[in-house]
Amino acid sequence: MSESGKPAVGTVGWMDLTVKDAVAVRDFYWDVVGWTVSGIDMGGYEDFVMTPPGSETPAGGICHARGPNADMPTGWIVYITVEDLDRSLERVTALGGKVRGKVRSAGPMGRFCVIEDPSGTVSALFESAK
Repeated sequence: MSESGKPAVGTVGWMDLTVKDAVAVRDFYWDVVGWTVSGIDMGGYEDFVMTPPGSETPAGGICHARGPNADMPTGWIVYITVEDLDRSLERVTALGGKVRGKVRSAGPMGRFCVIEDPSGTVSALFESAK
């Protein structure tokens, strides 16, 4: 985090795991690593924010592969903070990567887009609204 409270450019600010059965995976991480769980209403089902024991700062999310996450690849996706999402997406394709899907809103936090680097590894770029 920068002094302004805005996520620092170049840092990993979040991670999500998108899977078919988020409830089972939520319970797995709750039991194995002790993360506590908060549900997020997704309109008919819940995704989950996972927080380390004794912390108020979430570690990441566990999401169902449905609704807005239906096209997300399975696996942990890190969200890397960028200054200008549109410019970064232009650079992704210019340097041999792929933009996977559309730019999506993260509500009042900002916006993001999933990318694939030239090696085939998937991550997401995030632009903070702060």
